Amino acid sequence: MAKTNKNQDTEGQILNAAKNVFQKKGMDGARMQEIADAAGINKAMLHYYYRSKQLLFEAVFSNAFSLLAPELNKILNDDSSIEEKVKNFTSNYISFISKHPYLPNFIIQELNRNPKFFEKIQKSAAFPTLEKFKSQVEEEVEKGILKPIDGEQLFINIISLNIFPFVATPLIKGFLKIDDKGFKQLMERRKTEVAGFIINSIKK
Repeated sequence: MAKTNKNQDTEGQILNAAKNVFQKKGMDGARMQEIADAAGINKAMLHYYYRSKQLLFEAVFSNAFSLLAPELNKILNDDSSIEEKVKNFTSNYISFISKHPYLPNFIIQELNRNPKFFEKIQKSAAFPTLEKFKSQVEEEVEKGILKPIDGEQLFINIISLNIFPFVATPLIKGFLKIDDKGFKQLMERRKTEVAGFIINSIKK
C-alpha cells in the first residue's frame, strides 16, 4: 500500500510540474528534463511513468479536462432554463479556466497538431453532449421565450465569448493596459457581463 501511495505521490508531482512547465513553455517548448527537474526526480524516473512528452501532455490535458467536462455536461443536460444554463456555464467555465489558464491554448495547439487525440477525448463518456441543449433552445424559441436562434450557433457564441480572453491574454492586457491582477478582476466581472450580454441578445 505504501508503495502505491508513493507512486501516486510521484505521479501527482510529475503532473503538477508538467502542467506548470507546459503553461510557461507550451507543448513544443517544454522539455522532459525540465519537467523532471521541476518534479524533483531524474529523467529516467519520468520516462518510467511517461515514455514521451506527448503521453505526458495527454495525461495533463485529460486530468484537467476530467475536472471540467462533468460540470459542463451537468449544466448542459440539467432541467434549468437556457437563461440559467448561460449564467452557470459562463461562471463555471471562467472559474475553471482561471485556475487552468494554459488549457485554451493547449487545446487549440493540440487540435491543429494532433486531431486524433481530440477524437479520442471526444469518445470518452464525460465529453459534453449538446442534444438536450439544442432541443431546449428550439423549445424555448417555439414558446416565445427566446428570439429565433439555432442552438449550435448559440453554443458557439457562448464558447467564443468565454474562451477568447484566455487565448488572447497578452493582447487583451496590452489593449487595456492592465497587469495580471487587473486581468483576473476583468475575468471575474465577465462572469456576469458575458452572461448578461448573451441573455439580452436572445431573450424576447
